[in-house]
Amino acid sequence: MFGFFKKKSPLEALELRYRKLLEDSFKLSNTNRKASDQKRAEAEEFALEIENLRNQS
Repeated sequence: MFGFFKKKSPLEALELRYRKLLEDSFKLSNTNRKASDQKRAEAEEFALEIENLRNQS
C-alpha cells in the first residue's frame, strides 16, 4: 500500500536511470544528434554496471 516509502535497491535505481537516459536520447535524436549520442553513451555505461550487478548475484 505504501510502496512509495520503500527504498529502491541499487539495481532498480540503475535500471531507472538507464531507462531515463534512453528516453532522453530518443527525444534528442530529432533535434540534436550529438547530445543524443552522448546520452546513449551514458546509458551504455549504466547498462554495463547493471550487467555487473546481475552477474555478482
